[in-house]
Amino acid sequence: MYRTHTCGALRLEDKGKKVVLAGWVQTIRKYGAITFVDLRDRYGITQLLFGEQVNAALEANPLGREFVLQVSGEVIERSNKNPQLATGDIEIDVQSLTLLNKAAVPPFTIQDDTDGGDDLRMKYRFLDLRRAAVRRNLELRYAVNRAARTYLHSEQFMDIETPFLIKSTPEGARDFVVPSRMNPGQFYALPQSPQTFKQLLMVSGYDRYYQIVKCFRDEDLRADRQPEFTQIDCEMAFVEQEDILLMFEGMIRYIFKEVKQIDYTAPIARLSWEEAMWTYGNDKPDIRFAMPLLNLKKPDTVFTNKADHRTLIDEAGFAIFDQAETVLALAVPGAADYSRKQTDELTEWVQRPQIGMKGLAYIKYLAADNCKSSIDKFYTPEQLLSIAKAAHAQPGDLILLLAGKEERTRKAMSELRLELGQRLGLRKPDEFKLCWVLDFPLFEYDEEGNRWVARHHPFTSPKPDQIETMIGNDPVIADAANYLRHPYARIKANAYDMVLNGNEIGGGSIRIYQRELQEKMFAALGMDKEEQQHKFGFLLGAFEYGAPPHGGIAFGFDRLCAILGGSESIRDFIAFPKNNAGRDVMLDAPATIDEKQFEELQIRLQLKK
Repeated sequence: MYRTHTCGALRLEDKGKKVVLAGWVQTIRKYGAITFVDLRDRYGITQLLFGEQVNAALEANPLGREFVLQVSGEVIERSNKNPQLATGDIEIDVQSLTLLNKAAVPPFTIQDDTDGGDDLRMKYRFLDLRRAAVRRNLELRYAVNRAARTYLHSEQFMDIETPFLIKSTPEGARDFVVPSRMNPGQFYALPQSPQTFKQLLMVSGYDRYYQIVKCFRDEDLRADRQPEFTQIDCEMAFVEQEDILLMFEGMIRYIFKEVKQIDYTAPIARLSWEEAMWTYGNDKPDIRFAMPLLNLKKPDTVFTNKADHRTLIDEAGFAIFDQAETVLALAVPGAADYSRKQTDELTEWVQRPQIGMKGLAYIKYLAADNCKSSIDKFYTPEQLLSIAKAAHAQPGDLILLLAGKEERTRKAMSELRLELGQRLGLRKPDEFKLCWVLDFPLFEYDEEGNRWVARHHPFTSPKPDQIETMIGNDPVIADAANYLRHPYARIKANAYDMVLNGNEIGGGSIRIYQRELQEKMFAALGMDKEEQQHKFGFLLGAFEYGAPPHGGIAFGFDRLCAILGGSESIRDFIAFPKNNAGRDVMLDAPATIDEKQFEELQIRLQLKK
């Protein structure tokens, strides 16, 4: 055999054993007539001692980094123990050495603090995967996978594979398409999710389904997106929303316990979509810290005591606030002592093109009855104090104010809140806070296309008490400028997202399971009967054969692993990821194909100039 033990297995109690190890050379240290080598494999590092007799052979055939060795020898106690290594109390007194393979000099150091940049490490990903930091990420990924499967199996879910070559039904993200040689001129699509298949499985009576499955979307990339990604995809029949929330709260708690040794026993908060949007500025709120937003231009009718804060800023003669659709305030704890330089830097931060605001106002709440502000020539000390108190500020806090178009201002304040949370150390990677966001709008209005689009997907059911509103009303909008008055603008989806530390990690809904309602949903999205039948006739037909009530959820597996591992990028937790241009720089893919393949597919390539 090549080895009797791995490089992470031996301890002081193994002293005196004759062992055989195999692995890669991590480091080489020469001290006169003896040489020390750190030998590495997936499991750890063991120090090798080459004494005078064996070391002499190394002089004629020196070792190099990443050479592959097999050694045999005796386990002895180290004189200079290394508490940083699990094997740090022992070393191997090498008696024989076999060089299994030489290695070229690696293009970067194979260690945690490597000198290789992202592009170089992705080109030589097979070397990057040898680094302990990357290995730990993949070990965590495997642990999450194993924990999810164990929990779902215990709850009688069945792992059922669904096809990767399916029919293209483009809506939302673009499909990846695959030409069919046996059906010239026709194409498969790679699935963006197994959505319709898992619903068909519910019709088939497999009432608890799951897959840890690859999905594909041809969309622009960023750090937390890949063209191919993995979901924990789940569906259940004969359930209501509450059943699904409790089931998957259980799964995520189990994963925390198994993977992070964290007993997440705290209740998981539930926020309506409106509450999340106006309290935190987005629908995936980071609730590790407070810092709620205050809307000074709209009555606070949803969350508290119907307070109306408009009187705090009205009729002050400050045109920027008077003419704005929205004025938002944010209290920053302990920041009243910010210097002019610091407030100017925050102003420049919100003026960046990606944020897009024209300026930033502030109030420094210095003491119980003392405020200093950049807008104090428009507002009295009493008014400034009232704004500060309405924003839940305490003496010593800094209140920041943004004004402008509603959507842009809300997004900007949301980003500013997150940025300040980061600067103040409130977004701790080793602290985890979960919440559910519920009651999303079922539809969004596309002003350019003058039509409704599904906020989630077209298989999401309205809330039970709003189904009749949907069936009983025409989706056509007579006056586009007043679309918010249309009944469809007020329909809520029976949908839910699970959010962890400001990231959506799971989303799902109760599904439509009656043909009439599904046809109404398709019609609302602008599909006529012919298009409905062409794209989804198989599903509509299935609903006529006893479809049960059902719903489900899909967790972003890569993103969940990244958050649990304290990383901002899912690429760190994927063995062979693509770069931000969607390229695999190691394989140099995508790439051209042979002319013969085009001929077999009966396709002619003509690129647009």
